[in-house]
Amino acid sequence: MIDWHRLFGLTLTDFFAGSPFVVELEKDLSLKQQFLDVVILRKGEGEFSGRLPDGLDNLADHNLLSYKSMQEAFDDWTLDELIGYYVNYRKQVSPSLNDLLPREQFRLYGVSTRFPQKLANQVQMEEIQPGVYEVVWGTHPIRVMVLNEIPKGEQNALWNLFSAVREKVVSAEAQYRNHPGDMSSIINQLFNNYELEGLFMPYTMEDFRRDYILAHLEEVLTRDEILQRFSADERLKGLSPAEIRTYLEKLEKPQKP
Repeated sequence: MIDWHRLFGLTLTDFFAGSPFVVELEKDLSLKQQFLDVVILRKGEGEFSGRLPDGLDNLADHNLLSYKSMQEAFDDWTLDELIGYYVNYRKQVSPSLNDLLPREQFRLYGVSTRFPQKLANQVQMEEIQPGVYEVVWGTHPIRVMVLNEIPKGEQNALWNLFSAVREKVVSAEAQYRNHPGDMSSIINQLFNNYELEGLFMPYTMEDFRRDYILAHLEEVLTRDEILQRFSADERLKGLSPAEIRTYLEKLEKPQKP
């Protein structure tokens, strides 16, 4: 089974490292071991340095996230479960059942790789910015981030990694490439998951990196510099025989006057 949820939580853990917030994974909320995907919990004073990913600009002390990967449906039952987790969690972290922490200290979020069309047919989803929606479920406002709609950007690299949109994944991976800590192994596993899902086959992580470099090479080198710096073998490395033949045929065609 592909463990998207743990990778998602580990990536959030890394993102909030060194900030006033800590991330707890698979929070045990019952004797039956029902697991809430992610809790982002304020543990210190101050503000988050830098820009938060789109949709997380309103973090409270306790932030509960329910995540669905590209093969999972984010629907009405998902929101029912999230409300249930919230009720259970609020009881556990409050001094007592007669002295519950204020509701304002909690935020609820849904994170879905793809747009939840079934849910949109059942309830109004108000778009507050590209890829970020708000749903009122009962009396609870819930933010829903649709990852394949979230724009590219440095602050959204975390979302883009899980967007299942190749261009966004490649761009986000490039931002995390030299990241300290264990992110390289997490991203390797993430790419393996994409391959298992068949989304990017037959691409590999090296293919992604090659595509990204080729797409941005001319931003730093001129055509003549590329020809001088790289041998023919190096320039052709990674191209299939069919791609090389297609290019040669294009060169051999007579040019129109």
